[in-house]
Amino acid sequence: MQQALALVRHELGPDASVLHTREVRMRRLFGWMSGPREIEVTASNEVNVPSRLPPRIVEDRASPAAPEAIVRSPKPEPIERDPLPQPPAAVPEDVQTQLSNLQKMVKDLCHHSEGIASRDLPEGLFRLFTELIDAELSEEMARGLIERIRSEAPGAELSDPLLLKARIAAMVEADVRVAGPITVTPGTRRLVALVGPTGVGKTTTIAKLAANYRLKEKRRVGLITVDTYRIAAVEQLRTYADIIDLPMLVVSTPREMREAVAQMANLDLILMDTAGRSPKDEVKIQELRTFLTEAGADEVHLVLSCVCGARALEQTARRFAAAGTTALILTKLDEAAELGNILPVLRSSNLPLSYLTNGQNVPDDIETADPHRTARLVLGMEPVLNN
Repeated sequence: MQQALALVRHELGPDASVLHTREVRMRRLFGWMSGPREIEVTASNEVNVPSRLPPRIVEDRASPAAPEAIVRSPKPEPIERDPLPQPPAAVPEDVQTQLSNLQKMVKDLCHHSEGIASRDLPEGLFRLFTELIDAELSEEMARGLIERIRSEAPGAELSDPLLLKARIAAMVEADVRVAGPITVTPGTRRLVALVGPTGVGKTTTIAKLAANYRLKEKRRVGLITVDTYRIAAVEQLRTYADIIDLPMLVVSTPREMREAVAQMANLDLILMDTAGRSPKDEVKIQELRTFLTEAGADEVHLVLSCVCGARALEQTARRFAAAGTTALILTKLDEAAELGNILPVLRSSNLPLSYLTNGQNVPDDIETADPHRTARLVLGMEPVLNN
């Protein structure tokens, strides 16, 4: 404290007023470790602070006849120090929450990374671990795969990168369940609905499926849409229907849905486009379930975008389960930086994967999901676009 007051006198003069003092401890390493104790002094030579001493003592100290009552400390030598810390500004609550989350993430990452390193991984396994992290697999999932390889693989394989990658690809492939393409039998009507959040590519995917079954498979295909909420959604699908020469009906109530399905009873395949729903809106999802029940949907494919994070994909799949989803379509593979984020939803949703899409071109840029290729896409071992 004496050093701090001496610094105040040196910087602001002997008449400076001390406004506030406190003892602080500096934080290091994102606030996890305490640093040395320091004294914070807030002072000013412009603010006139009234004295709290009795008037008699103040007068005696101010009198020039009693200079011996005033004790001055010797002028200290100049000290090169960093500027005194300013009082912290108020931090918005959302920023504080983000900082707290960041600190927790960094702390967890340091903890888990130390755990991996402490096990003295062979160089090949450690390199494979970093590649899994680069592919956007969660750190926990990457550790689980690495530990499985370490416990199951023969010692000779641990130094062979190709064998390690082949083994981990086989592990991921075992987690990928596929449904195969939509099975269409001539003369038997099959109704397939696509559901999901907004902006995931349901309408474009329906156009791709319709074009392939109509033009390549030569099946009788019809379109039904209940997406009357999104601007120009009906016009977009109608444009595709006109180009491919398909019948299309627009419905807005469950009763209209029954009538539309009855009108298309002679077709082989009916593809139903639905309005995007927020996974958090349970009422809208139940409303969607009502339309699907009235339509008598044989299959309900949940459409998800690979651009979303792993947690969002899992939550969306869990919420849309109330709509009776039976399969999963992953879109926008070409827009995602990496595809490791899709592995958790493939594991947890219990939905087989039916199709993958990787662009906007109709009828191209869609493929039937294959376990081997999907696993290699997840691990970054294969390009999304095949040249």
